[in-house]
Amino acid sequence: MPTTAKRQLGDRGEALVAAWLRQQGWEIVAQQWHCRWGELDLVARHVDSNVGVVFVEVKTRRRPGLDQGGRLAITPQKQQKLWRSAQTFLTEYVAYSDLPCRFDVALVSQGKLATGLHHSPPGEAPLTLVEYIENAFQG
Repeated sequence: MPTTAKRQLGDRGEALVAAWLRQQGWEIVAQQWHCRWGELDLVARHVDSNVGVVFVEVKTRRRPGLDQGGRLAITPQKQQKLWRSAQTFLTEYVAYSDLPCRFDVALVSQGKLATGLHHSPPGEAPLTLVEYIENAFQG
């Protein structure tokens, strides 16, 4: 199946956030992990912290829109799907099942903004990590 422009943009946003997390000392445990409930964009673990496992939902937008840069896309229904996906992940990867967990949201925008982490492969519009929301919602 051919990759759509929307999927390519989302993949680039996830790569930007994964790189940023690695810079912060996080290990990416899984990326684009699928189960029957949906997809977990990023699953990360920080060995030197008591945070445990973080499930990161990445929202990448071409331009600011009516959904506040992706913030409003994290509906209660989406949260439920992420929670179920995380439960399934923890059932499959029991080494992480006893660790504390949280759900974070990363908002990424196309275009170079005054603040934030930027990434721009040759010939492509830059992406900016606009906001990283820790503990964005409770599972």
